[in-house]
Amino acid sequence: MQLTIDLTGRDVLVIGSASAARQAIRRYEAAGAVVYRLSTPNGAEGDGPLPERPFLVAAVDDGQPGWEPLLERCRNTGIPIASEPAAGEPGHVTLVGGGPGSLELLTVGAVSALRDADVVFYDRLAPYQELAALTTGELIDVGKRPGHHKVAQRDIEQLMVDTALAGKNVVRLKGGDPYVFGRGGEEVAACVEAGVPVRVISGVTSAISVPAAAGIPVTHREVSHMFTVVSGHAPLTEKEHLHLTGLGGTIVVLMGIGTLPQLAAGLSRAGMDPATPMAVVERGYRPGQRTTMAELGTIVTAAADCTNPAVLVIGDVVRVAEANRNQVEATADLDRLAASLLEA
Repeated sequence: MQLTIDLTGRDVLVIGSASAARQAIRRYEAAGAVVYRLSTPNGAEGDGPLPERPFLVAAVDDGQPGWEPLLERCRNTGIPIASEPAAGEPGHVTLVGGGPGSLELLTVGAVSALRDADVVFYDRLAPYQELAALTTGELIDVGKRPGHHKVAQRDIEQLMVDTALAGKNVVRLKGGDPYVFGRGGEEVAACVEAGVPVRVISGVTSAISVPAAAGIPVTHREVSHMFTVVSGHAPLTEKEHLHLTGLGGTIVVLMGIGTLPQLAAGLSRAGMDPATPMAVVERGYRPGQRTTMAELGTIVTAAADCTNPAVLVIGDVVRVAEANRNQVEATADLDRLAASLLEA
């Protein structure tokens, strides 16, 4: 159960050891509460005065025995108790896949890691605009844009390592999945080399989710039983064009607007039918999402004003989306006709 309550100016007593309770304290302070501390059941030096009757007691699961008598007194006197998870051990890095940019496609693990973060290094493809509602950690933009890297990759890795070694819980929030063209392997290697504990939370890759946002399945029975994911950051070789053409199925290209002319020309030279359907899905799951559909032979002209972030889809599955869309539009037309006849 998730409840939302206004805690502005309310006295909240957070109970739990200093290390385990540090994230909960920040969350309640960020919610506007007046936070009091009790780090051991018998109190500890530095805890300060306690409220006469707190509005809420936040019980952090710190593993210490002896809290139950206090909690029982709260229950008997009608003081609400909120159970809070303990903060993770300080000084580790978590690589989090943020999906295609929609808050709805964050995993439960991603939300939990953000909640436990002291510092979040994020990029522009992650759902960064909603981060303030998901974490009380410091937010640092290290995003890359085509032709401009705000922070170089090696510098990002050094920032992660240095921050973790300083005792902070670090989240590196990346768009899509960290291991799908996300350089997650490099960042894990940097942490391992520095002796920093690191884990990876997979994300929903844009290779599947962004086509789905446009109604395009990457596989479809009797149409395509495989799909290949390709990076569009650099032009492919002639051998790669030939391989893709011969492989069949669906081809999905991530961030491929800049190399679209070379891709279309290369696939054509490799023998792909110029009538092969293609789609360019821009800004999937974001405001301004747009889908441009054409054929291999005409896509460069049709997509002349398209920009990244975008996902290219090549293959007959694009026709599946067109057929479904036409069916939906036809059904809507019939519904409107029936409604008009009834009104008449």
